[in-house]
Amino acid sequence: MTSGYPIRPLEEDDFLPIHRTLTAWWDDWGDPQAANQRMLLLPRLFFQHFADISMVVTDPRDEVAAYLIGFMSQSRAGQAYIHFVGVHPDLRGHGLGGRLYRRFFELCASRGATRVSCVTSPGNIRSIGFHRALGFEVATGRPHSGGFDVQPDYDGKGLDRVCFVRSLEPIATPDIEKSTSGGGHDVSAP
Repeated sequence: MTSGYPIRPLEEDDFLPIHRTLTAWWDDWGDPQAANQRMLLLPRLFFQHFADISMVVTDPRDEVAAYLIGFMSQSRAGQAYIHFVGVHPDLRGHGLGGRLYRRFFELCASRGATRVSCVTSPGNIRSIGFHRALGFEVATGRPHSGGFDVQPDYDGKGLDRVCFVRSLEPIATPDIEKSTSGGGHDVSAP
């Protein structure tokens, strides 16, 4: 269904269309501040200064269908970081998230990266399953009742996170979008 949806590099003009997805694509379970928190995690500077390996998938009408915002670490040689990912709710489970991740891995490896990391909140079970299916390992931390470790206070007091790391050495991965509910998650927001 989505194999013909092109992946293209992120541009500054994508800022407002992607920001509109931050309220439309997530179920906030009645939390009116959740969309604002996501907006604060994705300021325009990512579209200006971190666009070279970030990317967008567009649908046949040239509307945003999915995106991945990531970058090469400036401080840790050989490492890359995935900051934010979104997949349109109607398109989840069709491989868009997996395509974006695989393309990101290729771009990072071509620039000398050997590791990719990202984080998610302990309550984001879809994201945890998606990352595990894609070959990410959960960093050792404090055991969580969900059966994985968390890093206490990672993003501030009371903001525990599940931290992932993945080697960019070849790892066989299943079509993870079809084997989990994957996609449509943000990896760095609560």
